[in-house]
Amino acid sequence: MLYTIRLDDMEFRAYHGCYDLEREVGNRFNVRLAITAELGDAADADDVEKTVNYLTVYETVRGQMAVKQRTIERVAQNIIRAVRGRFPQIVETECTVAKLAPPLGGKVGRVSVTLKG
Repeated sequence: MLYTIRLDDMEFRAYHGCYDLEREVGNRFNVRLAITAELGDAADADDVEKTVNYLTVYETVRGQMAVKQRTIERVAQNIIRAVRGRFPQIVETECTVAKLAPPLGGKVGRVSVTLKG
């Protein structure tokens, strides 16, 4: 049976960006992750060992957010690879990484990228 697990509105202070100042001062980022996985009878068994542990997913995302990158595209790619590496039962992952209040010279609430893999 296919299940979708979502972690929405994870917020982090991180140091991603193409400008040196962004990588020194940091910014706020928001991450949304949807994981589709083949979990068989996880619900019937009521066994956390048979599902994708979302605490482990969160810790994996947090770890990837701590790795400085120049682009949020690379951040999303790293998150997907790391999460899929922890849980082989994952069929598809969709990750959106948003930089809040990006330094673009005007008022912009966020800029984001979504990657499926």
